[in-house]
Order: sequence, then C-alpha cells, then structure tokens
Amino acid sequence: MAEGIMRAKLEQAGLSAVVDSAGTADYHRGEAPDHRAVKCMKQHGIDISGLRARQFSRDDFEKFDFIFTMDESNHRNVMVQAETDEERKKVKMFLELLYPDQKQSVPDPWFGDMDGFFEVAEMLMKASDKFATQFKE
Repeated sequence: MAEGIMRAKLEQAGLSAVVDSAGTADYHRGEAPDHRAVKCMKQHGIDISGLRARQFSRDDFEKFDFIFTMDESNHRNVMVQAETDEERKKVKMFLELLYPDQKQSVPDPWFGDMDGFFEVAEMLMKASDKFATQFKE
C-alpha cells in the first residue's frame, strides 16, 4: 500500500520520482498484494493490483535516495546490509516522517480485518503527504 500511496501523493504534488517497495524476506517474492489491500486502495482511487513483491537488495542503496522501513524488524534487516554511513543515513522508519526520532512501526493489517487496512492506509497517507511536502521544498 505504501508504494501506491507514495506514488499518488508525489504525483498529486507535481513531483516525479521512482518509488518501489521491497520486503526483507523472500517468501512473498513475485506475489500480488493482499486482496484486502487492493480493495482498500481501490476505494482511495489507487490501483496497486499490478504490483509484485520483491526482496530488498544491496543494489537498492545505489538506486534510491530514501529507504523507508515499515517496522523495527525490517529496519534492522536493512541496516545490517548498509555498509557506509551514507547508506545508513538513507534509511528511516516510515513513520519518522510524522514522528521524527521515534521508532514507530506501521502496524501490519494482515492479521486483522478490513478496518486495519483502512487505518494503516490513513497513516501511510499522512506520512506520504509529509514526505511530498518536504521533498517539494
């Protein structure tokens, strides 16, 4: 959901950027988003049905200026792969956009019902709006 939301928010702000998402584990590689995430995003006018899961790689440090992690586990997994201070500086937890210097995880709605997907979508939208505003400045 974060990838689709971030793309939409940057586009709305008139910004052009490459946005991609990846997990740190490989067990969902190639899979489409959860049908509940697709439904939630569709109700927000964002189509994520064509996205496919991929695994984070060391190459991502070269490809991207910003690397956002959704939770502490993924944050640790990405930071372990960072080899330089420059790479480590690129990595932030996504909700740090809203709560600087706090290590708050985005809740995983997978284990709950549709309400959880809508709640997470709202968090992601607020953080993406904040990023788009900061990026534009």
